[in-house]
Amino acid sequence: MRTRIIPKMLNDEVEEYLTRNDIVIVPVGTVEMHGGFPLDSETVVSEAFALKMAEACDGLVLTGLPYFYAGATASGRGTVQVSIQEGIRYLTGIAESLLRQGFKRQIYISAHGPAHMTVSPMVRDFMDKTGTPILYMDMIMQLMRNGQDVFKSADTFHAITVGAYDMLGRLEDVPLTTKYEHQEKQSCAEFDDVFALAYQSGSIGYYFGDPKDHMSTPSIPTEERRKELAEEGKETIQVLVERMNVPHIAEQMKNLEAYNQEIAKTLSVGSFCAVEWIEQDKFSSSFACPHSESIVRYLQRS
Repeated sequence: MRTRIIPKMLNDEVEEYLTRNDIVIVPVGTVEMHGGFPLDSETVVSEAFALKMAEACDGLVLTGLPYFYAGATASGRGTVQVSIQEGIRYLTGIAESLLRQGFKRQIYISAHGPAHMTVSPMVRDFMDKTGTPILYMDMIMQLMRNGQDVFKSADTFHAITVGAYDMLGRLEDVPLTTKYEHQEKQSCAEFDDVFALAYQSGSIGYYFGDPKDHMSTPSIPTEERRKELAEEGKETIQVLVERMNVPHIAEQMKNLEAYNQEIAKTLSVGSFCAVEWIEQDKFSSSFACPHSESIVRYLQRS
């Protein structure tokens, strides 16, 4: 394929793809202070993983989604903070649009810790509304599960970050700097026991008191060192994606949809299917789609 990134594709290319497959991977990002890395670094990491995952399962990638709930980094002047509820509404609209176009298997991924508070509720509500199971994959959890032998310290994640910029042709966006590496505790460290009572920033609200809190990043004094980190990071991303077994995940999504439809036959609730949702929704002025009839036929074949 010329490209797997939907915004870079022609409409004809997307149409042709949808005649043979229905997988889209959606990296959900953030724009926030991040030490010596650009503000969009966690967005870039998600997009790099998405591209490798798409190659592994013959999927497409919907890029351009960097603005969501940042969390404690909202104290940074470069951070863009969007509420969790606003993020859920926005992602829901995107997911509905993708389903109307024929993307039944949607995989949302993020390398940003608090993203689960936005994406997890969205994918569960989406199932109840449309009868279509879409998936959220937390990349931090995948790193811990599939990469314990390669994930030796935070430096591994930093190498992944530099490698991700290189994969997207943006290596020079990572500045050469030595001023952001430190060993200082976070200013809010005394509350770590409370923060640990729920997963990834979900327990209680707070803000970082110092830009150093997020976070120490490695010294990159030369272009050679930057390239070394990039090569290490790209290799690690490749290994981790292979271990995820993305083709199996995509196949399981199809199998789960069939399972859900069988279960729905015995239930008075949750028996809604994608075809019924599109048939009902296509006359809505807010969701009108000129291709609804052809999409319904496509979904019925699948």
